[in-house]
Amino acid sequence: MLVRVGGEEQVFVPIRLLCDYLGVDWSAQRKRIVGDAVLSEAARSVAVTATEAGGRREMLCLPLDLLNGWLFGVSAARVKPEIRERLVRYQKECYRVLARAFVKEPTAGDVSPTTATLLQVREMGRAIMQLAEEQMEFERRLTTAESRLERAAQVYGDLTRRVTTLEQKLPPGQVVTEDQASQISQAVKTVALALGKASGRNEFGGVYGELYRKFGIASYRMLPARRFQEAMRFLAEWHESVTEGPLPF
Repeated sequence: MLVRVGGEEQVFVPIRLLCDYLGVDWSAQRKRIVGDAVLSEAARSVAVTATEAGGRREMLCLPLDLLNGWLFGVSAARVKPEIRERLVRYQKECYRVLARAFVKEPTAGDVSPTTATLLQVREMGRAIMQLAEEQMEFERRLTTAESRLERAAQVYGDLTRRVTTLEQKLPPGQVVTEDQASQISQAVKTVALALGKASGRNEFGGVYGELYRKFGIASYRMLPARRFQEAMRFLAEWHESVTEGPLPF
């Protein structure tokens, strides 16, 4: 599938559809694109109409002229077996094309054979150095992202422990029961799945966040028992506004 953005000459390609065709993990490829200095700069989130689903969804796309570079970096060991041989042949040709692009052939008679060989080695060395610098930059960004994720996990763990402590201190009867908490959790899941189907994203955090903001709580288990029905109505109306149908329970 090719996508042309209104007002632009450039043609874009939805990468997730190619990942599905190749059989590679979409989340890993998305992380790779976001962490790549060249691909991340050119990537665009484009609203694509999926005719088979009858709706529009945001898809991460790359310009058509960068598609070969992305495909060159896909591990052949991770694609579908029936595609692997063709991808390997393609990547071999990419190596040859890169060599022809970076190695400047000297004009016959201008230099000696030895000098011509040394010139070729020099150009190849420059190309390798440039690739190495790009890889080091990618590794640096990846390390930074991993450190941030570790810090976020630590903060999340700390918040979870604090919420648990607060729950234990609350007198029984003032907050929702286990059964009511389970109903709220199921309703949140239903709303998040409906939203995610329309947006193509994980919406669980957004739904929980809006529930917490509206009722001034840090956990759905801390919802006052007297506001249980109000919370369920809130989630039911939200679900109805997305799907034009009531909550399925």
